[in-house]
This record gives sequence, C-alpha cells and structure tokens, in this order.
Amino acid sequence: MSTAVAAERGARARSLAIPRDPAAQAYLLMRIVFVVAPIAFGLDKFVNVLADDWTVYLASQFNSIIPGSASDAMHLVGVVEIVAGLVVLATPRFGGLLVAAWLGGIILNLLLVGGYGDIALRDFGLLVGALSLNRMATAYSRS
Repeated sequence: MSTAVAAERGARARSLAIPRDPAAQAYLLMRIVFVVAPIAFGLDKFVNVLADDWTVYLASQFNSIIPGSASDAMHLVGVVEIVAGLVVLATPRFGGLLVAAWLGGIILNLLLVGGYGDIALRDFGLLVGALSLNRMATAYSRS
C-alpha cells in the first residue's frame, strides 16, 4: 500500500472518530438529534406511526390561514420539518436557529389549541437545545 493511500485512510478514520472533548461530543450529539428528530417527525406526518392523527395538534387559527384541509396543512408541516433537519445537517449554525424558530411556532400553536401545555413545555426545552446547537456550531462547525 502506498504512503499516500495510507495517509488518506488515516485522515478519513480521524475525521469519523468521536471527538475526545466533552463539549465537542455534546455538539455532535445535538447535531445528530436535531437532524434525525425533525426528519423523523416530518416523515411521520405522511405515515402516521407516531401519532394516529396529527391534525388534532393544529390550532384552528392556523388551519384557517393555511390553504387546504388540516391534513394538507400537516403535510406542509412535515415538509418543513424534513427541510429543517436537512438544513441542520448542512449548516448547523443556521439550522439551529431555523429549528428554534419552528419550535417557537409549534409552542404558540399548542398553546392556542389548549390542553397541550406539557408538550409545549417539552418543546420549549427543545427550543433551548436548538439555540444551544447554534451557539456550539460557532465553535465546532467547519462550515
């Protein structure tokens, strides 16, 4: 094996290695979660595995301004969530802010629906996590 090939393999192995720095590990974990979770929730808007009927979470105030049925609106929500996950994958600094803003909208929606304060509080924790991802990306992202 040539020296150049060995060096290439070594560099690739180092780039795939889990960092030793705990803060860098936290950044990597948060980035993975904020890529996978929005994509999974977005896809579920089409297949309904995690929830039988996503439309129950849609406030009538939003449903009245979004064209089409509540089901159409939730499909649109699913597309936005998938895109948000992909943006975090590509540019975590911007993606963290995008996901935080999206979660802010979800929180407002849940509070308008009423009866989902527990989910809104959980989503507030996720919003803070997304903002933290944005801040950590300024230190750890290569983009």
